[in-house]
Amino acid sequence: MFKTNEYFDGKVKSIAFETKEGPATIGVMAAGEYEFGTATIEYMTVTSGEMAVLLPEETEWKTYAAFETFIVEKDVKFKVKVARDTSYRCLYK
Repeated sequence: MFKTNEYFDGKVKSIAFETKEGPATIGVMAAGEYEFGTATIEYMTVTSGEMAVLLPEETEWKTYAAFETFIVEKDVKFKVKVARDTSYRCLYK
């Protein structure tokens, strides 16, 4: 069955599932700023809206639009800003 996750007082929610490529989540973020930590390499794809991302060791935010993907390394923290409700898919490797 699916596992649901809720973070930041319900402002970020996701549903975990298995794909042929490995475990993944589909989620939604309400407008706001968030900091996440990783336990695996994560391939994050914005599926609607836009997501500004500050990856570790970067000094400038980069904005990703719908259907753009960024990769976050294992065991790091990264920051995300969304101006409006934004959905994403995260594939864990």
